[in-house]
Amino acid sequence: MDPDAVKSTLQNLAFGNVMAAAARNYQKELIAGEKAPATSSADQEVDLDELMDDPELEKLHADRIAALKREAEKREALKRQGHGEYREITEGDFLGEVTGSEKTICHFYHREFYRCKIMDKHLKTLALKHLDTKFIRLDAENAPFFVTKLGVKTLPCVIIFRKGVAVDRLIGFIDMGGKDDFSTRALEVVLIKKGIISEIKEEDEDDDYLEGGRRTVRSSLNHDSDSD
Repeated sequence: MDPDAVKSTLQNLAFGNVMAAAARNYQKELIAGEKAPATSSADQEVDLDELMDDPELEKLHADRIAALKREAEKREALKRQGHGEYREITEGDFLGEVTGSEKTICHFYHREFYRCKIMDKHLKTLALKHLDTKFIRLDAENAPFFVTKLGVKTLPCVIIFRKGVAVDRLIGFIDMGGKDDFSTRALEVVLIKKGIISEIKEEDEDDDYLEGGRRTVRSSLNHDSDSD
């Protein structure tokens, strides 16, 4: 027999044995891999069953449900008191409205004043967002008694009440920098600083509030506001 042919045959046999061994090893790995997920899945099922029977987890779940229920009941109670919307009231309604809630914002306005319409737009938006505070508006022309009693001399005038007591006010747009183009967020920040509403974190908040305007107190006509 040709020595070269014998050598070639032996090499082919050796290569075949190596390939066969590799194939066997690969098959074993596949079988082991198929078994491993099944075992892991079984362990996960056992763990989940244990969690479902965990008394601490059940208590946390029950507490969360109870908290959500209380919050929903609170929201419904506030809505029955007129919260969650920006409402027109009359002079006859005024005392009942401001004494009927913990926190109330009342806008004394004039129907023909452009700046009062700007304030209305922003307060309407905030009323929907800040349910804990009541937002109302009162036509100053039709409420002479309270206009005089509260010393309302410049419009728009937003008065802040706590349990029926006037504790602070915004006269014109002074607190928002004195310009007509302030954002709803600017007014919101001012009201948060005054403590009548609370901060609510949102992804798309408008953060363009300018800190330039300092609070001043005016009881008479000024160039930033419409006069009655």
